[in-house]
Amino acid sequence: MNNFFLILGQSYLNKLKAKSFIITTLIVAAGILLLVNLQDIIESFSGDEQDTVAVVDQTGVLYEQFAAQAGSLNEDLELEKTSESEDSLKESVEEGTYNGYLILSEDENGLPQGVYKAESIAESDVANDLQSALQGIKSAAAAENLELSPSELASLSSPVSFEREALVEGAKSEEELNQARGIVYILLFFIYFSVIVYANMIAMEVATEKSSRVMEILISSVSPVKQMFAKIIGIGLVGLTQLTVLLAVGYFALSSKGDAQMGGIMEFFGFADIPSGIIIYAIVFFLLGYFLYATLAALLGSLVSRIEDVQQMVMPMTFLIMIGFFIAMYGLGSPEAGFVTASSYIPFFTPMVMFLRVGMLNIAAWEPILGIAVLLLSILLLGWFGARIYRGGVLMYGKSNSFKDIKKAIELTKKN
Repeated sequence: MNNFFLILGQSYLNKLKAKSFIITTLIVAAGILLLVNLQDIIESFSGDEQDTVAVVDQTGVLYEQFAAQAGSLNEDLELEKTSESEDSLKESVEEGTYNGYLILSEDENGLPQGVYKAESIAESDVANDLQSALQGIKSAAAAENLELSPSELASLSSPVSFEREALVEGAKSEEELNQARGIVYILLFFIYFSVIVYANMIAMEVATEKSSRVMEILISSVSPVKQMFAKIIGIGLVGLTQLTVLLAVGYFALSSKGDAQMGGIMEFFGFADIPSGIIIYAIVFFLLGYFLYATLAALLGSLVSRIEDVQQMVMPMTFLIMIGFFIAMYGLGSPEAGFVTASSYIPFFTPMVMFLRVGMLNIAAWEPILGIAVLLLSILLLGWFGARIYRGGVLMYGKSNSFKDIKKAIELTKKN
């Protein structure tokens, strides 16, 4: 047991002290700070500059109404009525006096229309505000032509009342589903990226030690099962350390924005009133998914002799994770689909797909329990099989022949 904790501690501390780990953590932490403060950064660059648009009113009657409508939509949009020629206005736009100019006119039905011209139409915010303002005027003019009162126009434009109610007792309401969808969406990304990053890290760690021939000494003094799971748990602790640091950075960054803004962000993503059961299931499926893929990654990493071959060897594992993730993404819109239900019991997809179903649906208690049991059994079987391959695989050197080496690794295990 002492050897187990020795390898575990070594795997944890070596990765924790590695420059790549420190640099990656700092870069991601800086990215979180940048993302949280992105709006403030954008506003600091924009300063107090206003968008100025020249308006040529060919009708002679639209400008005042249009200016009032545009001002109610965007207070920072400044309009200037002008009678200059287009050539003169083009020069003013090129000189930076105006962002662009708008020509107001009437169509054959006497309804307002406009043409907005600027150096580039890539900046759509100003054009969208101008279009919205003109749309409001056109709607009012059309209503007047049809002799509709303002209340009749408002009734015509108002959205239809449409509610959805579940017939099954205890089924989640539309509001609860929208909240669950945001929670599950964020946590699915969290599970996906965490599993794929740290499982690959284990495969790389095994291949690195193997390429340095240290593995031959370790195998003779420590059983392959202890060694494999010591690395899996050690790097798992590294991952938890990194995630804790990043979550702490994100929390303090949001806290610095004030309680109102933090509460708004938490409510937007559905974390304002998150059920404790969802958090528990997220932790359980995250840990089980990690151990499943980490065991597979250690097995695959032991089959290669060069670090350059690791990515090729773990590619099928990466595809499995991606398939499970895409099924879960589809399930956000159709969580009751038959293939989503069936795939939630396939071990390599269970961590994400079963968690999706738990978060989105009121399923029977035995279903997630069965999913957890399937994962535990799969981890035990993969650990038993992986240990046999691991012992022989780490003693194999030379060019890797992909999965054909599994048989050779088992034969080497029997001989030792």
